Amino acid sequence: MQTYLVGGAIRDALLGRAGSDHDWVVVGATPEQMAARGFLPVGRDFPVFLHPETREEYALARTERKSAPGYRGFVVHAAPDVTLEQDLARRDLTINAIALPADKLAASDRLDIDPADLLDPFHGQRDLQRKQLRHVTEAFREDPVRILRVARFAARFADFDVAPETLALMREMVEAGEADALVPERVWQELARGLMEGRPSRMFELLRACGALAVLLPEVDRLWGVPQPEAHHPEVDTGVHLMMVLDMAARVAAPLGVRFACLVHDLGKGTTPADALPRHIGHEQRSALLLRAVCERWRVPVEVRELADVVAREHGNIHRSGDLNAAAIVRLLERCDAFRKPERFDEVLLACECDARGRLGLEDTPYPPRPRLLAALTAARGVATEPIAREAQANGAAGPKIGEAIARARVAAVAAALPAP
Repeated sequence: MQTYLVGGAIRDALLGRAGSDHDWVVVGATPEQMAARGFLPVGRDFPVFLHPETREEYALARTERKSAPGYRGFVVHAAPDVTLEQDLARRDLTINAIALPADKLAASDRLDIDPADLLDPFHGQRDLQRKQLRHVTEAFREDPVRILRVARFAARFADFDVAPETLALMREMVEAGEADALVPERVWQELARGLMEGRPSRMFELLRACGALAVLLPEVDRLWGVPQPEAHHPEVDTGVHLMMVLDMAARVAAPLGVRFACLVHDLGKGTTPADALPRHIGHEQRSALLLRAVCERWRVPVEVRELADVVAREHGNIHRSGDLNAAAIVRLLERCDAFRKPERFDEVLLACECDARGRLGLEDTPYPPRPRLLAALTAARGVATEPIAREAQANGAAGPKIGEAIARARVAAVAAALPAP
């Protein structure tokens, strides 16, 4: 029985980056032997165990053979006769197919790795030095999730290039229909992780380059080549603007919900009639309708889709809120459900700020609507609603009339707090 540290922990140590989780592969063992040593079996599709003390994952060396289309269409073989090289050969990228014998790890620091101790049959260290993302073997084509993983790694390692032969292989997989077989859970998992990387735009640019974006997110794919008014969008192209918005969201360290909202906020511009271009009147409502289909397709979490829906519907009004009077601002706050969910409203405003600053030459421009609307919300929420409701009821008012009285008080509070437009 031989144990090796594999994958991301070694890759990141060699790059001098913060370490990934430790993944271990065990060669020459049976499940019974692992259990006898106190390891807890947790793998459903192949033998994976948790270490009895560290709780880190240890997987038996295995091979995989394609048996049907899609993510789950594999026959897995895990046995003591499977070699380390066979196990590494089934991995996605050469930079993730490097192993280190457990007995070579420094006792004081697992990440203190001597490259001379590494087992690297597929030249992952060379590709790290060359800054290339390259598939290990032709087995890459057997798992369509790898298309998304490579795109995600491109977003993480922004200065790495995808090897031409790997990009060609990804295109072949898409043309063969492999992307159509992806299951929603895995698509959302990889999209979410890619959105949270340092340059999320690269994920979508690579998916577009291999044809997968048109399969998975046609609503996003069709935005490239759609013009916008140059006065407001110096970059003109809607797809280019979208990528700038995503990278701005990463620049301000926005949470996942904000980044997803940025991704889908302008979907409606892809359906603007040609004779109306470059204007996009009413695109906000069209965006909201389209994003619902995206969320249903990939089972986007409810709280993420609800935030995206508010941003899609209201980002134009938020951008123009400096011209609104107090009454219109209170109505905007009500439509955004800002009184019940003030924290989410702040995220809505952050997404709108990313939209405004994700434009050529405007990246460092202040965004006045955000502090102004937050100040308006603070003023409006400062209104004590219960006394107003009691007084209205005492005067015979009920239901909508009470709501109207509260709204009037909030309008007055906002008018007193903000200068007139």
